Amino acid sequence: MTDEPDRKRRRRRRRRRRDDPDRAGFAALLPQLLTTGNLAAGFYAIVMASSGRVLVASYAIFVAALFDILDGRAARMTGNVSRFGAEYDSIADTVSFGVAPAILAFYAGQFASLGWAGWVMAFTYTACASLRLARFNVQSGRFEGRFDGLPTPAGAGMIVSTVWFKNFLVGPAVSLGLPSLIPAIGVAFLGLLMVSPIPYHSGKNLRFGQSYSTTVISLIVLLLLILEPGLNFFLVGVLYVASGPAGSLWRWRTGRELIPVEASEPPGTSASPSPNVTPIKDPVSGSEPGDEEQDPPLGVDRR
Repeated sequence: MTDEPDRKRRRRRRRRRRDDPDRAGFAALLPQLLTTGNLAAGFYAIVMASSGRVLVASYAIFVAALFDILDGRAARMTGNVSRFGAEYDSIADTVSFGVAPAILAFYAGQFASLGWAGWVMAFTYTACASLRLARFNVQSGRFEGRFDGLPTPAGAGMIVSTVWFKNFLVGPAVSLGLPSLIPAIGVAFLGLLMVSPIPYHSGKNLRFGQSYSTTVISLIVLLLLILEPGLNFFLVGVLYVASGPAGSLWRWRTGRELIPVEASEPPGTSASPSPNVTPIKDPVSGSEPGDEEQDPPLGVDRR
């Protein structure tokens, strides 16, 4: 079978962790520590936004995003991807990318002047972000290399980059003079994009260092972002948010279709058995052959 080498590698990883309990203990703890850092940064952002320090809160959400990237990579590199880690990561993301950005937008955009409509629009973002994360845990995406709906870190990044863009234009102490209804509608719209079925590029298939052109383009983009983050992060965020609806409209006009996840899997690697084959179960435990070798279902990566 095509998945037999993968099973053997998983057995060897488990055996190594059992043979070296100290290494296994630290490796299992590292991703959870990074996820806790994500949660702490999101909590700190809420505290800072509530006290009116919206720029500091935006930096805290950015730090939370860095921790969110690192915890998933640490889990995969150490071979400690688990259902517990995925669920803990979802809880941390709900705080850092669901609650904190909504509170940041509420205070930065002065939604309180809208009365009940202000907090309803901010809560719409939080509710949609929570639903988006829950949906991802059970269904990562219908199409190869795509997310279903706007990812929650991207939605939070759009709010953070908007705060930075406003600071780039007029500074932290000066108001743009826009009606509060405009940013409130924008925040609610971001939330609706999260729970929409619109496909968004996931970026998981990018492999830096394997392609010269990909590496050069990535370095150029990173350099531009560092040179003027207040402007360039906002432009990149707008382009990414608009890429989902624009891509769907283009595919609708041209008749092109995305590759479904099932169609992209090589023959023999499907997790579902053939309809003409009945799995043989163990008469004592009731389990099927290979059950003990399969990793639990994960909703990883946002990571």
